[in-house]
Parts: sequence; structure tokens; C-alpha cells
Amino acid sequence: MTFAHVNRRVHLYFGLALLPWLLMYGVSSIPFAHAQYFDALDAAKKLPLWTMRMDRTVEDVPPREESDAPTMRAFGASLMRQAGLEGTSFGVYRQSSNQINVYAYSFRRSTQLKYFVDTKRLTVEDRRFRWDHFFTGMHARGGFEDERLLVRSWSAIVDLVCVVMILWIVSGLYMW
Repeated sequence: MTFAHVNRRVHLYFGLALLPWLLMYGVSSIPFAHAQYFDALDAAKKLPLWTMRMDRTVEDVPPREESDAPTMRAFGASLMRQAGLEGTSFGVYRQSSNQINVYAYSFRRSTQLKYFVDTKRLTVEDRRFRWDHFFTGMHARGGFEDERLLVRSWSAIVDLVCVVMILWIVSGLYMW
């Protein structure tokens, strides 16, 4: 068996293995490219996208504006605990000098927390499920910040898919 023969087989099986991923990334690219269309469809339903779950005062000391990412992440985790949202992936950033946003997300649902520094007010809103958000969430999801096995497994599989895509391209270039 020659190297060219092995290369053809590797290219074939990598292509077959990548087919579900290429399909998922292709389908999930449609809502990215046509977000206005899906938003217009949703607006026609006249249903609110976000539903208020909680609005209360929280006595917590926010990090300084120039604080580092671990400090912001710890503050976001504190807000999540106070809102009863532990055990989910999240991201935190400072919207302005007066507002800190935390987005908690999973494949099926998203929640946003907004902490207003001057009034010490925390609002928690849940986003209604939409298929276009589900697909774009699958497309853009990644990272190893979350310690849960399923989330880390998804991230590791995406990394593996990226490596296989590169090898698939290289084997195709070799055949060419």
C-alpha cells in the first residue's frame, strides 16, 4: 500500500467524519448572515424576546473599571450565585462605567444579568427559545472556562474537528 493510497483513504474518511460538522456550521451560518430576516419573523409574532425574572437590590462591591478579567469573572460568578444560576457557562463584561453585564448560556436557553453600579440593582432576564439562536449558539460556542464535562467535551471535540479539517485540507492538496 503506497502513501498516495493511504492519503486517499485518510482524505475520504476525514471528509465523511467532518460531514456532520460542515453541515452544522453551514446551516448555522444562515442565521448569522440573515439575522434581520429571522428578527423580522420573530417580531411578527409580537412576543417579547426577553422576560424579566428578577429585579432586586444586591449589596455587592463591583470591581474597579480597570480590573482584570479574573476579578470580573469572580464578580460575575457572585452575581450568578445571588440570582440562583450556578452551574452554567457565562461571560461577564462592563457595558459602561455604571453597568456590568453577565450572560449565562447553554444550548437551549440564555439569561442576561445586568448590574447597575450606582443603584446596586440586579435585573435577571430570560431569553425565549428561538431556533436561529440555537444554531448560532452551536456555531459560536467554545472555550474551556467552564469546568463541566459536557461543555469541556464540546470544546475539545471542536478543537479536534479543527485539526482534522487542517489534515483533510493538507491531504487534499497532496492529492491535487
